[in-house]
Amino acid sequence: MSESTHVPHRALITASAMMAMLMQTLDSTIANVALPYMQGGMSASRDEVTWVLTSYVIAAAIMTAPVGWMAVRFGRKKLFIGCLTGFVISSMLCGAAQTLEQLVAFRLLQGMCGAAIAPLSQATMLDIYPFARRAQAMAIFSMGVTMGPIMGPTLGGYLTDAYSWRWVFYINLPIGILAITGLALFMPAVPARPEMRFSWYGFGMLALGAASLQMMLDRGQELDWFSSQEIWIEATLAGLGFYLFIVHMFVAEKPFLSVALFKDRNFASAMVMVFCVSSVMLSTAALLAPYLQNLAGYPVQTAGIALAPRGFGTIVSMFVASRLGMKVDQRKIMAAGLLVLGWAMYEMSNWTPDVTQGEMMMALVLQGFSIGLVFNPMSVMAYTTLSPALRGEGTALQSLARNIGAAIGISVTSTSLTRGIQVTHADIAAGVTPFERSLQQGDYAARVLNPLTRHGAAMLDAMIDHQAQIIAFNNDFRMMLLTIVPPFLLLFFMRRHQRG
Repeated sequence: MSESTHVPHRALITASAMMAMLMQTLDSTIANVALPYMQGGMSASRDEVTWVLTSYVIAAAIMTAPVGWMAVRFGRKKLFIGCLTGFVISSMLCGAAQTLEQLVAFRLLQGMCGAAIAPLSQATMLDIYPFARRAQAMAIFSMGVTMGPIMGPTLGGYLTDAYSWRWVFYINLPIGILAITGLALFMPAVPARPEMRFSWYGFGMLALGAASLQMMLDRGQELDWFSSQEIWIEATLAGLGFYLFIVHMFVAEKPFLSVALFKDRNFASAMVMVFCVSSVMLSTAALLAPYLQNLAGYPVQTAGIALAPRGFGTIVSMFVASRLGMKVDQRKIMAAGLLVLGWAMYEMSNWTPDVTQGEMMMALVLQGFSIGLVFNPMSVMAYTTLSPALRGEGTALQSLARNIGAAIGISVTSTSLTRGIQVTHADIAAGVTPFERSLQQGDYAARVLNPLTRHGAAMLDAMIDHQAQIIAFNNDFRMMLLTIVPPFLLLFFMRRHQRG
């Protein structure tokens, strides 16, 4: 479509694409606040229920790669409508799931269908607006991207509190029907090109490696890691998949990803930064919901509202970063963002359940504020020295790194939390014996907490478990603080952006 072509019903197409984008971004955050209720409803452990998040993210990561090829091969309109339809159907199946295995399977399907929504929404917006109005179109697109994280936790908390956790998935039905109807009626069709080819071998090896690694991380804690034959098999498949993918990339005539991408210093550094920062942002969101509800005693709706300030901080920082980027070295803006993120994680690592709302809001706003300061200039720096011919592959690879980083981050922090609670509980309990002086005073507290009675032992165990959870959460936040060190060091390897 030429830039001068008049597109009828442009506003309706924009609204439909934005609803599709809002639905997809909502789904990446709306389930976080309902996790404790899903855990109870499915009788799942703390680390098992995070599969609901990681299954969606890893499926979206893997299926992002062939989106560009499928859009050309089958036609963008057909693919867009097909993916939206699959997303809505899988959302209904998630809401109706009766077991954890069913929910994880349907979330995998939802992630596969949802992977194409963001790139297709962006491509549609660029397609229907002339060059002179594309900045305006991207501003509208960014609104859809940022509104999801703001609305997601709050809406998820309200739906879970007023109805049940299943409604965080059912809410996609009316939004999806409106988006599908609008695109079917008004979006112009682009002819398909069935002669297009795709490197399915490279994609298959990458998918095998990523999926096996994710399975190993998700199942490792439950199966006691390498004492289990399943973990050995998954580790072997992950290593084999990544090895064959790398070999294919170097020797194939038309590889899935070009080696030249990794030779560009700025792009390779940005890839590591995307991976690290994404792992922190999504794993923090996954930890905060159970922390606020199970430890701090927040109602689910209040916990959802408490998570919303991150989104407001992101909107403000995106505006600040875009303005500063015209005058200040982009690397300095990223350094400031990483330092702000580090400070926010340090504050969170000192939280206790009686943390004031003001302190909590400030830490979450700072965390959201750091996102724009890191990701906006990073988008500029990643492509400033990259050949224009590689930008298409580059955007797909960055999206892949973001999603895989998020999935691995959630799995690692969940495993660390579960193991940390067990170890800390054992350490504290080792010092609680009938010979403890505070339990021999003869007062009411000592009689109630007498470990020789069933009631006293149960109360002591609950108190120890509560303290163990606080310490384990703090250690997880402290571990995520260390994750910003590699991105910060990589700033010294990036070349300065030359403004035209």
